Amino acid sequence: MPEDALLLLVKSRCHLCAAARSVVSEVAAEFGLAVAERSIDGDADLAGRYAEEVPVLFIDGVQRDFWTIDPDRLRRLLSARAG
Repeated sequence: MPEDALLLLVKSRCHLCAAARSVVSEVAAEFGLAVAERSIDGDADLAGRYAEEVPVLFIDGVQRDFWTIDPDRLRRLLSARAG
């Protein structure tokens, strides 16, 4: 798994992924961070591991959230990371 500062795993036709994308992008911008996004579609290893959890958010290579991304929790996690 790449260790981008913020990595969001998604899949196609996923309403939770669309919502997570919006939240993560907004909060990442507040911290001046870019978000890498990777689809599990067509990747048997990722699909096998994360199909029931997407969207999945990794911060510095560590899985931190899945399904619904809470913006306040993400801000706390990123603030702790910066400190």
